[in-house]
Amino acid sequence: MEDNSYVVKMNGNGVNENSSLNGVNGKGLNENGIQHKTVKGSVYKSKQKSRRQRWNIRPSEMSINTLNPIRAIVDGMRLTPNPEKPMIALSIGDPTVFGNLPTDEKVIQALKDAIDSHKYNGYAPSVGYQKSRDVVANFYSCPEAPLEAEDVVLTSGCSQAIDLAITVLCNPGDNILIPCPGFSLYKTLAVSLGIQVKLYNLLPEKSWEIDLQHMESLIDDRTTCLIINNPSNPCGSVYSKEHLKNVLSVASKNCIPILADEIYGDMVFPGCKYQSMASLSSDVPILACGGLAKRWLVPGWRMGWILIHDRNQIFGKEIRQGLVKLSQRILGACTVVQGAIESILNNTPQEFYYRTLSFLKSNSEICFSELSTVPGLTPVLPAGAMYLMVGIEMKHFPEFQNDVQFTEHLVTEQSVFCLPATAFEYPNYFRIVVTVPEEMMVEACARIREFCQRHYRPCSQDSNELDQ
Repeated sequence: MEDNSYVVKMNGNGVNENSSLNGVNGKGLNENGIQHKTVKGSVYKSKQKSRRQRWNIRPSEMSINTLNPIRAIVDGMRLTPNPEKPMIALSIGDPTVFGNLPTDEKVIQALKDAIDSHKYNGYAPSVGYQKSRDVVANFYSCPEAPLEAEDVVLTSGCSQAIDLAITVLCNPGDNILIPCPGFSLYKTLAVSLGIQVKLYNLLPEKSWEIDLQHMESLIDDRTTCLIINNPSNPCGSVYSKEHLKNVLSVASKNCIPILADEIYGDMVFPGCKYQSMASLSSDVPILACGGLAKRWLVPGWRMGWILIHDRNQIFGKEIRQGLVKLSQRILGACTVVQGAIESILNNTPQEFYYRTLSFLKSNSEICFSELSTVPGLTPVLPAGAMYLMVGIEMKHFPEFQNDVQFTEHLVTEQSVFCLPATAFEYPNYFRIVVTVPEEMMVEACARIREFCQRHYRPCSQDSNELDQ
């Protein structure tokens, strides 16, 4: 059989005029204006279209809508440290920055052994190796919230776990409820997907408990997810069992699933108790997100997970299948760390955890004690995680319009950088990271005191009270 091939120019007549195609004219067009081209006997049809006259490459709507509030604020600040004072950064939520909080040697050895085995150099299933998922399930399973390997999705850090959880539960036009103040990534991910964010209030006077009445008032028929962060970034709060049960009651009453961000799970100070959300739920389905980053002090290893708690089969197969499909977009978490995870979870000594938490508690208490006596500042004592929030009585610092200007000038004069809480949509506070070496924490607090003493102005009412 003769194999006819035709070359068709967009604008022209370079077609074999002896075309064997019925109804095709000498310009490669039939009577309907459809262009034809055969390649090895096959006929392809395409609408005739004009050639682009110039380049016009535009960023996607998703990229335009993606905004990290912390970067947006910090990048806009004029940060020029005092050259006479070494910089102390209390702004970075990375416990490894100063080198004073190394992970345990057994954690390092586990990774070395995984590398040396040469077993983990290839691709794993997108949701993770079966054995690694089984290890995570066994580590976090409890009688109140049992887990199996099928309930675990391994991810590239807890951030991806949160991304997958939001994406599987929500469509554009839906809304999610997130804490205020709260971790800025929730909003970054949601808004980029066309999902509306509603902020529910936390109460500093109650150690950052959730304002349950306000939270419930935000729920409507397009609310598809409630995010609970416990222990909290940026607050360092740890919720009581009773408070978590009250949160679950609201979710159950309104049939709203919970995304539990528990990356700081078990990172509570000695004397406090951590309770996972799922261990208290009898009916509310929960996607619990966690990872190695903070408790094991290895955020760069990018190992996270989603724990699917769905004893009443409310999520059903569809949500599980959705998570599998979404995980296939980047083919899963680091395989070498997956190979090390059994030893990391099972062999890390309890002394390592205790030593880390004791240090964080001590630094938090130093910071709280020092700043509690600084005029114009109101620190809130944390109970876990790595953070402490400090309120600024802006009326006593009339030189500054807001927390951003306050922290900006603190850098300029004292070379101490604290993150303005406007980054967490909570103005007139700033966040302190308590992972720095103790001597740096003491020095930073002394500089903050000096800064406040220099700029503090009593209000007229305060002056009258002093005169009486």
